[in-house]
Amino acid sequence: MANFFTDNDDLRFHFEEGIDWAPLVEVTELGYRTEDGFKTPHEAVAFYREVAGSTGALAAEQIATRAAAIDREDTHLENGEAVSGPAMNHVFEAIKAAELHRLCLPRELGGLNAPLLLYFLSGEMIARADVSVMTHHSFHGGMAMALLAYSIYEGSTALDPARGRIESTRFASAIEEIARGDAWGCMDITEPNAGSDMAALRTRAELGEDGRWYLTGQKIFITSGHGKYHFVIARTEAATDPDDAFAGLGGLSMFLVKAYDDLPDGTRKRYVTIDRVEEKLGHHGSVTAALSFEGVPGELIGKRGEGFKYMLVLMNNARVGVGFESIGLAESAYRMARAYAEERRSMGKPIARHEMIADYLDEMQTDIQGLRALAVEAAYCEEMAQKLVLFERFSAGLGPAERERVSRELPRWRARSRRLTPLLKYLAAEKAVEIARRAIQIHGGVGYTKDYGAEKLLRDALVMPIYEGTSQIQALMAMKDTLLGAIKRPRDFLGRIADARLGALTAKDELDRRLARVQGHSLSAQQHLLTRTAAGKLRTLSVVPIASWRDALTKGWDPKRDFSLAMLHAERLIRLLADEAVAEILVAQAKKHPGRRELAERYLDRAELRARALCEEITTTGGRILSMLAPEAEGKPAVAAE
Repeated sequence: MANFFTDNDDLRFHFEEGIDWAPLVEVTELGYRTEDGFKTPHEAVAFYREVAGSTGALAAEQIATRAAAIDREDTHLENGEAVSGPAMNHVFEAIKAAELHRLCLPRELGGLNAPLLLYFLSGEMIARADVSVMTHHSFHGGMAMALLAYSIYEGSTALDPARGRIESTRFASAIEEIARGDAWGCMDITEPNAGSDMAALRTRAELGEDGRWYLTGQKIFITSGHGKYHFVIARTEAATDPDDAFAGLGGLSMFLVKAYDDLPDGTRKRYVTIDRVEEKLGHHGSVTAALSFEGVPGELIGKRGEGFKYMLVLMNNARVGVGFESIGLAESAYRMARAYAEERRSMGKPIARHEMIADYLDEMQTDIQGLRALAVEAAYCEEMAQKLVLFERFSAGLGPAERERVSRELPRWRARSRRLTPLLKYLAAEKAVEIARRAIQIHGGVGYTKDYGAEKLLRDALVMPIYEGTSQIQALMAMKDTLLGAIKRPRDFLGRIADARLGALTAKDELDRRLARVQGHSLSAQQHLLTRTAAGKLRTLSVVPIASWRDALTKGWDPKRDFSLAMLHAERLIRLLADEAVAEILVAQAKKHPGRRELAERYLDRAELRARALCEEITTTGGRILSMLAPEAEGKPAVAAE
């Protein structure tokens, strides 16, 4: 019987050896104080292993076998409702029967109280079977967890700290409906002419005389937009000038909107109109809808003006999720290409034995294993950060030492999650496209036909660098955080440069020397960008009194205004930063698990060369493009890139 968990040695390494489950189990089980929870990490991990195995079997037997049918049947709009094909419906009946929508919910809400990391690992296996299934699945249990998280953050969930239990929560009925698999939710952000620029959103929410909020506007490209429960970002505040606190992102609020009610007579009363279901290149099992709101009632989540903050709670998890989805798709493409190459003979031997194809397959496998290591680390850090906050709230009886430990660890987990999440989302999405494209090439002419399914994987992969924040947005985020971090802590930055230079020459272990060389190229690129940026900043000080230079140099940095060269090279920088992060993780694994050393060496074989080339490109190019974009080149003010 096929199983996408048991047939994947690298995935099982992370599950069995690579993940330090104990701290995650402790915060998930609230210090083992719950009456019906696991009392040891061993008990919990045994259950997690059982879930992973059953999910692996479901993915291989129920989903992968129907992937081609799901792609053919597509989804369409019929009498105002989005309709899925029989294969997709069968799959979600199987997922519902397996109770996977309940996976991460607390037990008192009818859930299995598993960590989000288990959900992400399961998501990779489902995405390997069919990524559009995983995309839609993520808007079931994930939305239920978001409802609970929002309620906790806004203070509308009653907790019993002594017993470590939830007594009541604001959205309990919606959570239960989603957990049963009878409904799902979606996140409504994008609008016409307002994609990544959220400050340009125009959907409005107005407070009626009856004390209720009513939303009017249009949302587009909404994944699983035919769901019942919608998180909608809408503008509630009218800013009087650009400096108003409610201008731009500050004027946005978050709402829960119920799109319809199913009536006792079997009919449906719709409040949110589905204008169309997009006909997409790929992801045919997943609905992408355009929606209209005309005075639709909504419930405010949190406070007015907090919409962007609440959106980030969803977005961080969504971007980690896309990382795992991308890895699942890449795993499918790699295995399909390898199987074909081992069977297809040319010039007297399988093409897998031809040098170029062997090199292709080796690079595909190495990239996937490196990405999986990055994804597990990013997911772990994000979950620890989120759950330590909840751990504090649930654990009123914590002693001073425990509270001090939580307050000390929380910033570290948050900082590491913030560093790794954009790197994962960028690199995994881009590699999914590259690996799927290479799978077609290895198949040759038949890869361009529908006979083997390689072309479907490429069609499905192409959206990964676009949704949940484009690759370019991830690059700009990583660039901004990296360079501003160095500006705020210059001594730490210079110390890292010195450590990398010394390590590259004197470290006893060859792995450490190779890693230090990658780090050195990354830091050299950053130093170059900072030097050029600081030079530009210094030129602006001619109108600033000398006594104020120190503040001007350490404060008031605006990435859109000051970092033009860095914005130009942001994608090159994020590729360099991602290789650095993966190499660090793999070398650390090799120190603890000698069997991982071969993977670390394989990854560094390619990462060292890429890092050197990217550093060279960043430090020697860009002037021509910036000159072309300069205001005087056009005779009008330049518009900063987003």
